[in-house]
Order: sequence, then C-alpha cells, then structure tokens
Amino acid sequence: MRNLEKYKGIIPAFYACYDENGEISPSRVQDLTRYFVGKGVRGVYVNGSSGECIYQSVEDRKVVLENVMEAAEGKLTVIAHVACNNTKDSQVLAEHAQKLGVDAIAAIPPIYFHLPAHAIAKYWNDISEAAPDTDFVIYNIPQLAGVALTLDLFAEMRRNPRVIGVKNSSMPVQDIQTFKDAAGEDYIIFNGPDEQFISGRIIGAEGGIGGTYGAMPELFLEMDRCLKNASLARAKEIQYRVNTIISKLCSAHGNMYGVIKAVLKINENLELGGVRAPLPSLTGEDRTVVEEAARMIREAKEIYLA
Repeated sequence: MRNLEKYKGIIPAFYACYDENGEISPSRVQDLTRYFVGKGVRGVYVNGSSGECIYQSVEDRKVVLENVMEAAEGKLTVIAHVACNNTKDSQVLAEHAQKLGVDAIAAIPPIYFHLPAHAIAKYWNDISEAAPDTDFVIYNIPQLAGVALTLDLFAEMRRNPRVIGVKNSSMPVQDIQTFKDAAGEDYIIFNGPDEQFISGRIIGAEGGIGGTYGAMPELFLEMDRCLKNASLARAKEIQYRVNTIISKLCSAHGNMYGVIKAVLKINENLELGGVRAPLPSLTGEDRTVVEEAARMIREAKEIYLA
C-alpha cells in the first residue's frame, strides 16, 4: 500500500541559498530548512524551478540536498527534483537523493529538443531506475518545459510502480481533474500554480507545491485548513489576498525569487542571498516593491491569523 499521506498538504518549493560570492551556502540552506520546520509545513520540494536548478551544477544540487536533509532531521517530507537536461546527470542526482533518504524524486521532461513521448518515458524511467527504492513524481510544467504531459504518456508512466503522481503546474486547472480521474486514489496530484491553490484543491489535488509558499506559508496553511473545514468563503478571501501579493512579488525589475528572498530578510530575518545569473538581480528601485510586498504579507497574516 502506498503511503501518500506524507505528501498531502503544503509543500513549499525550496529557494536557492547563496553566500556573498554567489555560491551555495550550506548554512543558509540549513537556516531555510529549519524555518520551514518551524512553520509546520508538510515538506519541501528541493532543487526545482524555485531552486534555480537549471543554473546550478550537479555538485551544487548535491550540496543543497545534503544540507536540507541534515537540517530537516526527518521532520519534513522531502521531494528532490533531480532532472538535468541529460539522463546521465539526472541519474547521478537520483542515486544521490536515494542514498540521502528522500521521500521522492521528481523530474521535468528534457527541454530544448522536443522529444517524442516514448523518449520522455524512457528518460523518466531511466532516472527512476537509478533510485529503485524511492517514489517518483512527474513534473508537468508545459509553459516552461515546452512539452505537456498527455494522458497516454501518463498511462505509460503508471506502468512504473514507483510513480506516485504528478506535480501539475500547467495553467488549466482542469488538468488536475483530468489526471486525477485517470489515475484514481492510488496516485496523488499536486497543485502547482499558487494563484489557483484552492481551485486545484477543490477539483482534485490533495496537496500543493508552490514557489511563493515560502514567503507566506502561514497563509497557504490557513487556506488548506479552511478547505478541510469546508470554510470555502474564507479560503477564497485569503486566495484573493494572496494573489494580490503574488502580483506585487512579480512586479520588480529583478526576478521574483530575488524579491522573495529580500522579503524573507525583512519579515523573517533570513539571509538567503540573491539569484544566479542570468536571472536578473534586484535594482535599487526594486526596494519599494520588496517593502510593499513584505508589508502586504504582514498585514494579511494579522487579518487571517489573529
């Protein structure tokens, strides 16, 4: 019997943590991990889009995961995104993740070349073979990967007994229903787009993995609690407030993850560094956006968590 309960709930996507020289900071990785433990989230999704994975080396990603696992001390469900744009490096990361004892590995499809479905399935299955005792999550993000998970490809992947579900970040919320209807209760579907958290949960997602959760985990935890208690009006009200905050986070000259890290410095006294090139760094003019976003989060928490 699959243990899917450990995946149900709020799973923030982990941010890249850099030192003053732009290199991975083990101590800051551990600080962010302990921050999430303290907030009471279900788990973390490490080395995905929010972790700036495509701009990091295999060794960088190993260091991040090693320090997450050390600081988590078994208190978080850990899903490690291991996809690289070639099978060999992805397998190296998958094997490493299993040795560290993660709960699951995940992978987007290969990007750039538009591969046929059978080649994508082989890529995912080859990665999974490198971690034979570890659950596998398909990451569907067609707007960035350039290829969408089809029902035929999903059916093919379900022949792999390690596949437990889909992190669905496609924009049509109906895709969650489609995948859930096809797979049934033995598989878990994660909501990806943060702006659609309650929509995705209502239509079939049992959990959520999101890039803005880390800036305001309490608000997503409260939405999750409201949904469980059938307090839909309150959940919708919080979602609207969260979406306004997300719009502010995305309004700077610099990359959104740079804004989030600066917000966490203000609100949580967490120092996580900047972002890695070619992602654009924050400018002096972005300070207003950062301060406004930080204030909006504090005010929302005062309203909904009092």
